[in-house]
Amino acid sequence: MRWLQAPLRGGFMAAESVFNRAFGDRLNPLYHLGTISFFLFWVVVASGLYLYAFFETGVAEAYGSVQSITERQWFAGGVLRSVHRYASDAMVLTMGLHMLRHFAFDRHRGFRWFSWVSGVVLIWGVYVSGINGYMLPWDELAQYVITASFEWLDQLPGFGGTLMRNFIYPDSVSDRFFSLLSFLHIGVPLVVLLLLFVHVQRVPKARTNPPRPIMLSLVVTLVVLSLLHPALSQGGAADLGRAVTSVRLDWFYLPVLPLLDRWSALEVGMLLVGGTLLLGLLPWLPPRRRAGAERHLTVHPSTEAIALRDGETLLEAGLRHGVPMAYSCRTGGCGVCRCTVLHGQVDPGPFQPGALSAAQRARGEVLSCCATALSDVEIELPGAQAAAPAPGRYAATVEAIERLAPEVIRLVLALPPGQRVDFRAGQYIDIVLDDGAKRAFSFANAPGPDPRIELHVRRIPGGRFTTQVFERMKVGDTLRFEGPLGDFTLRDGEQPILFVAGATGFAPVKSIVEDAFARGVHRPMRLYWGVRKPSDLYAVDLVRGWQREHPNFRAELVLSEPDPAWAGRRGLVHEAMLADHPDLRGHEVYVCGSVQMVQAAVPAFLAQGLGEDACFSDAFVPSAVPP
Repeated sequence: MRWLQAPLRGGFMAAESVFNRAFGDRLNPLYHLGTISFFLFWVVVASGLYLYAFFETGVAEAYGSVQSITERQWFAGGVLRSVHRYASDAMVLTMGLHMLRHFAFDRHRGFRWFSWVSGVVLIWGVYVSGINGYMLPWDELAQYVITASFEWLDQLPGFGGTLMRNFIYPDSVSDRFFSLLSFLHIGVPLVVLLLLFVHVQRVPKARTNPPRPIMLSLVVTLVVLSLLHPALSQGGAADLGRAVTSVRLDWFYLPVLPLLDRWSALEVGMLLVGGTLLLGLLPWLPPRRRAGAERHLTVHPSTEAIALRDGETLLEAGLRHGVPMAYSCRTGGCGVCRCTVLHGQVDPGPFQPGALSAAQRARGEVLSCCATALSDVEIELPGAQAAAPAPGRYAATVEAIERLAPEVIRLVLALPPGQRVDFRAGQYIDIVLDDGAKRAFSFANAPGPDPRIELHVRRIPGGRFTTQVFERMKVGDTLRFEGPLGDFTLRDGEQPILFVAGATGFAPVKSIVEDAFARGVHRPMRLYWGVRKPSDLYAVDLVRGWQREHPNFRAELVLSEPDPAWAGRRGLVHEAMLADHPDLRGHEVYVCGSVQMVQAAVPAFLAQGLGEDACFSDAFVPSAVPP
């Protein structure tokens, strides 16, 4: 089994590495196969409900109603018919990859058997729904699917030819038969939905929705594909008086039907039953010896010992017992769940090299989403996550809205009298929208006696919250938020400090710098602020004032886009910093900006001598993808 799993695991690791470089670890679709399948199911349901509203279930009316939906409602029904088809195919693909990945990484054995077996049942439910769906349009493909399927079922023990009697003559098929097909096409997906929720019950903190940019990309891809290559009926209406000689099959749902022309019904039945049994028994093949003594996990500073199940990762165990452990991809690709092993032995498991460096491994750090215990284990979380209190929940009033630049607004929030947020410079809050969605913004002011909160909001095309701020928000409006959150804060030390900020990544840097001035920090500080055009330097006067008033502070302003009037530095901001500091040993670097900037800058800093324990970053992802 390991000989089979090893090349599969290597293939997935290589593909995930490529996708990480293309999309970033937080938007890598291979880390969200399960949630993508869940989302595609909802797309199939939503499009199917619309189609069903115009579908007529009579034998004489079925084909005509489908053609009417496709041709007369091409802008809605026709597109949705294609979306329905392609989302169904995509769901089979992502479910198959999801299952194959869990097998490759040995995430199907032990206590995970329930999720695996319920997944096998789910696949059958999806296939039955899909094959049943191809019977409803009553075109030539529907005729082929119905006759081939029922001919096969008729040859199995227990039927004895009774099913095919319904398809000998054209008038043998009744409206009641079509009503039954329609009922199955609604009833089976309802069972699938129930099984989907049962399927995730054994997974601690299971998510059922992928990140919003992935959902948006999937919908756009399905619509574009539907417009370029619409799914249409094949031939004319079904006619049982003549045989169907040629069809274009959907190989995601109908790969077994051609076998019926080559093999006997018994052979095809044995293939399907045997394959299903083999899949269902994989969690116990080959049998394993029972684990020895029970192992325990202790997460400092807590002294409670958590009992570990065989094969359970440290993250799964912690989440199962309510330990607030940070995580994102849960598959060893992002490094968010990094922890330090204080005592005991662990198997680090497979992970992306970029998520955990050799130096970090040498310090005893592992990724809790991949590591499994080989003995009793004690771990420590970075930033004392386990001891950190839950973020507070607040309702604040918009006190001021100031346009700092064409695309940047300064938002000042006032809390009710007597309330304040105790935060550290560099932390952030989550704005809570009406539907519960959250948008993260860093404190742009330093902690102090003034309880008001300053945020810098940059317009994101299509962004729900930023569009509201720029177009509809008024002084006096109420905003709900949670916080403080994050660990992007200034560490105590003596090394010179380098700040690298991109666009509104200046906001947390402003908070840190002003707090350092207030606390009398005399360490040398140098800011590199990179923007696209001069108007994006929305606080340039403030920065120049710092430089005049504080001898230990200097600033470099960098433009990435050509501008004839700009006499300052040009290029990428992190490259400007590297040009000034060819040897970063003995420095502390704080970098804040987009994911792309941080992912490009941090490896370059480490390659130029910066110690991994002296590099701190905060990357932000826009809530909407710019067109």
